[in-house]
Amino acid sequence: EVELYDPALNLLDSEFATQCNNDHGISRDGTQLVLSDSSEVCESCIYTLPYVGGAPKRVTNNTPSYWHGWSPDGAELAYVGKRAAGTFQVFTIKAKGGAETQLTLDFDHCDGPDYTPDGRWIWFNGERNGQVDLYRMRPDGTELERMTEDELVNWFPHPDPTGTALVYLAYPKGTTGHPAGKDVTLNLMSPNGGRAEPVVALFCGQGTINVPSWAP
Repeated sequence: EVELYDPALNLLDSEFATQCNNDHGISRDGTQLVLSDSSEVCESCIYTLPYVGGAPKRVTNNTPSYWHGWSPDGAELAYVGKRAAGTFQVFTIKAKGGAETQLTLDFDHCDGPDYTPDGRWIWFNGERNGQVDLYRMRPDGTELERMTEDELVNWFPHPDPTGTALVYLAYPKGTTGHPAGKDVTLNLMSPNGGRAEPVVALFCGQGTINVPSWAP
């Protein structure tokens, strides 16, 4: 007999924001939620609201925008967006809203930007010439570094809260995009790069670890 874990689910009232996608999460201090939702304008926008639910406050004016990281001081959000006829690139914006800042320019596709716990780096996955690797850069977009150089297709890097490691999703060579229903691994790596070690192999992919998932 298999004992299933069946946690209680608590429905949060997000008022009009009912078209949420999987790119949502919790602020570093545990007081707020951030949502990527398309209820208002039929394309994904970023909103914040109280952790217990309540009225969403729109943060991004430009669409589509998909949230992925919250700075340690709570002041800034990192996300990906597609503007005009361009490709998905990395942006940041103040958590209270305002003008966005584009940090990447020349990637074929970017995704999964997340801050290190000291706020000194933003990690993300970037595609160039069909190869998806992990990169890091300063929060102003400078000092770009490629952190993986293997044949795997690497997505969604998330530094741990202690600053000693990061976890990411690795697809087999030749995978296009980040589809579901694939044999993947969650890999653990030093925050300085180098050899990665698999934590677990699973049949999954899209939605596995798109956003920060470390326990505090």
